[in-house]
Amino acid sequence: MIEAILYVLAGLVGLTIGGELLVRGSVGIAQHLRVSNLVTGLVIVGAATSMPEMVASVQAALAGSPGIAWGNIVGSNIANTLLILGATALVMPIVLSGTGRRDAVVALLASLLLWGITALQWGSVWIGAALLAGIVAYVYWRYNHPHSNVGDDEDEPEPQLRLPAAILLFAIGLALLVAGGQALVFGAIDLSRLMGVSETVIGLTVVAVGTSLPELAASVAAAVRGKPGLAIGNVVGSNIYNILLIGGATMAIAPFAVPADLLAYELVLLALTAVVFLVIVARAREIGRLLGALLVISFIANTVFIFS
Repeated sequence: MIEAILYVLAGLVGLTIGGELLVRGSVGIAQHLRVSNLVTGLVIVGAATSMPEMVASVQAALAGSPGIAWGNIVGSNIANTLLILGATALVMPIVLSGTGRRDAVVALLASLLLWGITALQWGSVWIGAALLAGIVAYVYWRYNHPHSNVGDDEDEPEPQLRLPAAILLFAIGLALLVAGGQALVFGAIDLSRLMGVSETVIGLTVVAVGTSLPELAASVAAAVRGKPGLAIGNVVGSNIYNILLIGGATMAIAPFAVPADLLAYELVLLALTAVVFLVIVARAREIGRLLGALLVISFIANTVFIFS
């Protein structure tokens, strides 16, 4: 048991540090290549911050543990909406001004698409390719409609890294991600057996929360700095990337159907949280501490229910 926990902790540390270094290196390289701020934030940073989830899910699928792979994807989205958004609002209430409405619709449609694929038990390289095509279409749309509400508030430019330093950070971050992902998956599989729970439960909880820690740190930092668009954009963008990019890559590399046991409860909750998120950004003026507390309590209750 102790060895399995140590593997999980080591994996989470590797994913967290590796993800941070990868983001810094990616942004540094993009700046030297004179890529626009929009493309840097949406494509490069968005994809880079999703790497912990991608590495964990792909490696789990390759290890023959689809429950961990897809549980991580579904659980990460639930954690983003309930835990990360709620915890961010507890630290600093998030003032809304129409931020993220259209992208919240995309996140809801992606959630319903995943539910449909699972219900039909479709699993093939072509389904994975279709999901990846979906993220390409989304990025293209956001590139051509840069003011459709995600992360529109201005931010001060980050200092540039020297190109060799940026490449070095990228390489070290990528290596830590791969090593951390392997350790996390190995420990998670062992932990599920020792605890007598399914791999899906471990994927939905331990792995999902662990790989979502970078998003939590980013959203809290954005809210504290008075950047509500970045905080909201981080959550909704991560939810879209998780399903289309990570789900697509996972199924393309390991073309198996999504575990059907996710249909009864977790995918229903995923769709409900997507609806809740859409209603909040469309109707609420702010996400205050009371609403934040309700979201966090809902996440805790869901976690207890899953383990029970």
